[in-house]
Amino acid sequence: MNKFDRITAILIHLQSKRLVTAQELSDRFEVSLRTIYRDIESLNNAGVPILGELGVGYSMMEGYRLPPVMFTQEEAIAFLMAEKIIDKYADTDNNRHFQSALFKVKSVLRSGEKNTVEEIGNRISVIKSSEKSIVVDKTLPLVLRSVTDKEILQMTYTVLDSSNSRTILIEPIGIYNENGVWSTIAFNHDTGSYRHFRIDRTSQIRLTGKPFSKEHFSLKEYFESLKKKETIYRPVISINKEVAHYIEEQKYKYGFINQQEKGNEIEMTFETTCLQTFARWFITIADNAKILETNDLKALLKDIVAGISKNL
Repeated sequence: MNKFDRITAILIHLQSKRLVTAQELSDRFEVSLRTIYRDIESLNNAGVPILGELGVGYSMMEGYRLPPVMFTQEEAIAFLMAEKIIDKYADTDNNRHFQSALFKVKSVLRSGEKNTVEEIGNRISVIKSSEKSIVVDKTLPLVLRSVTDKEILQMTYTVLDSSNSRTILIEPIGIYNENGVWSTIAFNHDTGSYRHFRIDRTSQIRLTGKPFSKEHFSLKEYFESLKKKETIYRPVISINKEVAHYIEEQKYKYGFINQQEKGNEIEMTFETTCLQTFARWFITIADNAKILETNDLKALLKDIVAGISKNL
């Protein structure tokens, strides 16, 4: 980071908190305390009203704001909650970019709001799942740059295992996250069709410098077209009220729509395009649940159970 960028970042950092120590700035920008003192002096000489107290730290004169943008306390807290999640689940580059953006948000808060945000920040925690992180550093930003610049992307993609990898050229139309897994929808030059590619199965990814071969529809349009082509099933199940809370979170992964209580049972309605997946999930609760609709689901479950019985 050059001197100009560092001094600009220091100015934003100073506005993000009520008090900032020289050591804190030194640690963040990885420069000596002497360099920080010189940078603060440069800002003072430029007319920036920085107040300093020995042994306490630096602060900006109340009322001095750059840029002239204001956020409410509620908006700042929303950013703070996002920070906690991104810190645990985003890749290194995106985390760094978000932290830089958050400093800019905090920089325009009033002193009282800064104190509130700092206090709340110490009372919010996100515990990372034990599952391995599936985001590869710099991969998502490269895919998004390919989308915005309309530039063909080359990558090595692994279908099932490392012995089945191939290098392909794709034209991404967007990215999406489903059940914690990032994927991209892209036009595949090899097949001449649109395919789903999991980000965690990509490697050696790079921009080719060559423009897209054609115009593509948006990600929203792509998903809407899929809905028109796919068969939508609407299973209805009844589950014992005493065990219903065990699936309170996971039911949303399988197309939960609504529910209603009927005595000691809860009737739940789902919508899914993959009855096979739904059926295999239903087996995990089958001893405490009944199928009210559909017959297709009942027939599929009988086949699955028959297959299980053969292997016992």
